[in-house]
Amino acid sequence: MYERVRSDEEQDTLPPFDVNMGFRGFRVVGGGDGGGRGEEHYDDVEMARQRLSPRSVPLCIHIGVKDESAAVQAPEEGKRGQRLASLDVFRGVSVALMIFVDNAGGVFPDINHSPWNGVTLADLVMPFFLFIVGVSLALAYKRISSKTVSTQKAILRALKLVGLGIFLQGGYFHGVGTLTYGLDIEQMRILGILQRIAISYLISALCEIWLKRDGNASSGYDLLHKYRHHWALVMVLTVLYIALTYGLFVPDWHYQLPSQSEKILVKCGVRGDTGPACNAAGLIDRTILGIQHLYKKPVYRRTMQCSINSPDYGPLPPYAPSWCQAPFDPEGLLSSVMAIVTCLVGLHFGHVIVHFKGHGDRIYHWAAFSSCLVVIGLVFELFGMQVNKALYTCSYTCITAGIAGILFIGLYFMVDYFGHRGPMIVFELIGKHALLIFTLAATNVVPVTIQGFYWQRPENNILGFFGIGWK
Repeated sequence: MYERVRSDEEQDTLPPFDVNMGFRGFRVVGGGDGGGRGEEHYDDVEMARQRLSPRSVPLCIHIGVKDESAAVQAPEEGKRGQRLASLDVFRGVSVALMIFVDNAGGVFPDINHSPWNGVTLADLVMPFFLFIVGVSLALAYKRISSKTVSTQKAILRALKLVGLGIFLQGGYFHGVGTLTYGLDIEQMRILGILQRIAISYLISALCEIWLKRDGNASSGYDLLHKYRHHWALVMVLTVLYIALTYGLFVPDWHYQLPSQSEKILVKCGVRGDTGPACNAAGLIDRTILGIQHLYKKPVYRRTMQCSINSPDYGPLPPYAPSWCQAPFDPEGLLSSVMAIVTCLVGLHFGHVIVHFKGHGDRIYHWAAFSSCLVVIGLVFELFGMQVNKALYTCSYTCITAGIAGILFIGLYFMVDYFGHRGPMIVFELIGKHALLIFTLAATNVVPVTIQGFYWQRPENNILGFFGIGWK
């Protein structure tokens, strides 16, 4: 059989999404009866034509350049190369940013998650992850041979992420300072970071598999027309979020602390409130998931009403409101609606890669769209829809997605346009193993394992030498 050679349209295509949130490049050698090739299937005749065609040879070979990254610097009419390295770099930057804010946020509370309204450095991590998942999906599902098979694979991958997320963030690992593990299933946290990524990935993948129309796009209007059903879904999700957020009536509710027998009453009786106590997102999660399955240490415990050390955690101030110690999940059901929109925005950026091969065309469309998103987000803020990560508000969605787009443009310029991969190689490697690094860094697997080795008493463990004391 002929060996498959990438065609013009295929230069940026990625293999399907893997649960490690990375993508692996590979070559496919034709053989067999063509079954099971999925998105990578081509006729042998077509592969032979491409193999014999002078246009199928990367330009970097013609000019004697050994560095494959130079291929993306070639003139637009003849450029060839591997998939965009900026995808992995962006993913690696997101993981590195997550590790940085998780460890430095306790020392510098200003870069930690905003206690409620507003955006900090830590609040950009989740939108960055969702954005790059969307970009990658556009490339992974560029060609689909079987919609049914692709759907089954997407569902399976999403279920794997959900299962892994429940295991890692559901409460099984109790954290540094306790040599215990395991959890009561009746109290485990159901949602989390990986679960949100799984939900957004699955909806976006199904949208790309079933709602994408045939044909190419040569202009911005063509792009919007070809993927008009995608944007219709964005509008539906946005309207649904706004309707539920400002239309649901939130009655009084109560919760119980593990150390106390009496229940604590939270008085609400309002509609359209976006504060920590009486918002619609909390009502939906408490009703559907159960309050015992929500995050036990919500970010609003760092507000001035709930902490004397605000914006850091601290003791309750005198006359603290009753809701300060109540559970609340920042990756809840209603907030995940707008998280899907962020992923769909990334999907649009990926569509630009698929349909526009020139650097200038890509950057123009990305820059225009990113600027519009930031402006729309500011307009939402102006009309009272405050930027809030815990609620994943419309203004937060637009502003953070616009920032993600701007960062992606910068990385594309540096890595794929100018070919400066060297300074970014660490982030590229991190991006290719994102899930593994997330598992080790975000769930205390490494420190919990290390602290298991101690002498005489559990307090005397190796972590003490690094200033990590026993809690």
